[in-house]
Amino acid sequence: MKMNPEEFAMLLQEGEGYKIEIKEGISGIDKDMVAFANSSGGRIFIGITDDKQIKGINITNKLKTQIQDIANNCRPKVKIFMEKIEFDNKDVLIVNVRVGEDKPYECSSGFYKRIGAISQKLTRDEIMEFFKSEGKIRFDELINEKFIYPLDFDKEKLDTFLELAGLSKTLSPEKILPSLGVAEKQENRIYLNNAGVLFFADDPQKFVPWSVFTVVLFKDREGVDIIDRKEIRGSLFEIVDKVMDFVKLYTKVAYKFTGKPKREEIYEYLLEAIREAVINSVMHRDYFEKGHNNILRFFPDRILIENVWIEPKGFELGKTTFRRNHIISDLFARIGFGEKLGSGILRMRNICKNAKAPEPMIEYNESYFWITFKPSRKYVRLTLEEEIKLKDTLEILNERQKKALEHVKKRGKITNKEYVNLNKVSRITATRELMDMVKKKILKQEGRGRGSHFTL
Repeated sequence: MKMNPEEFAMLLQEGEGYKIEIKEGISGIDKDMVAFANSSGGRIFIGITDDKQIKGINITNKLKTQIQDIANNCRPKVKIFMEKIEFDNKDVLIVNVRVGEDKPYECSSGFYKRIGAISQKLTRDEIMEFFKSEGKIRFDELINEKFIYPLDFDKEKLDTFLELAGLSKTLSPEKILPSLGVAEKQENRIYLNNAGVLFFADDPQKFVPWSVFTVVLFKDREGVDIIDRKEIRGSLFEIVDKVMDFVKLYTKVAYKFTGKPKREEIYEYLLEAIREAVINSVMHRDYFEKGHNNILRFFPDRILIENVWIEPKGFELGKTTFRRNHIISDLFARIGFGEKLGSGILRMRNICKNAKAPEPMIEYNESYFWITFKPSRKYVRLTLEEEIKLKDTLEILNERQKKALEHVKKRGKITNKEYVNLNKVSRITATRELMDMVKKKILKQEGRGRGSHFTL
């Protein structure tokens, strides 16, 4: 929409700002163009002095062509469109700079970004951060100069990977590694990128120390009293398995009686969903961040996974699909650890929903991503309710025991005396049938003497 004089007068009164630049001529306009393109876009008003006096400018086709050439000579080209406005009988040229779609943009004197009302030149470190934030530099694609092939290479890890991926082992590593996108050959030497190091180095943490995964078991809900703590090391796919071994070790388990000799184990947490979360945390973490590990905290009432990341632009939870580390994601997808489409959150939710278990709670900010899993007590109870409906389990409990089980579900426990009153049987019969349920691992006995009672 073309600017009207009223809007122009208001902007002139406000002066320069994040999206407004005032110039008397076109000198240095290339810096402002790339600054706006690298930020949120903006407008450059030409023909106005620094003290906001309208001097005007002679707007000719030659001037417009000159400005367009300046925009085209930026790398990449900056998209602009120009319009003229007349104010106090003087012409002002407005150069509208669109927000860049292919950041970062550079002019002949360097990279610039809009900081408040100033087009500020970026330092080397700021340029690096800008490139990373825009996804122009990916950690997993960078060649790791410290890795020496084949000295630091572990062929067994490659063989394990190929077996998991269902790929042939007949070719040499020198041919397989480049085909996986993790290595390149230069001057008869094999160089591995960071993805290759994290998967196939003999000691990946020697080169990327912050790739360890910390797991902690707490005695209390506040996370003060530590029972067990480990720093999980190894290749990325080994780390996933070792973290899950830790979770499985400390997760409570119930049993499902199927009528077969072997009972089915029912875990307090849905291990499949947690595994998906661990894979995603390893796959999508920000490996440029060296000061913080990914962490799994196991509390008495929840499991919390904390992931280091950079929030993608336009990210919408459950809708946006992205891959921060393209090669790492591809390698995981090859061995069936997650999908390249980045739909891990949806899969976690579906796993929990299908099992009638609590869905994970997800929180995030610009730097961290948290997933919290709650214990699925309801899931275990529903399984027990299903047991007494199954044909194979009807013989496990008699009608009095089924009635007692319902009593425990409602009130949390049952005593010998309550069993007697509920079923109109003797104390001896009550004791025998309750102990039978203990033997079958349906109930457990707690306390002694008069304080003795039975719970699920």
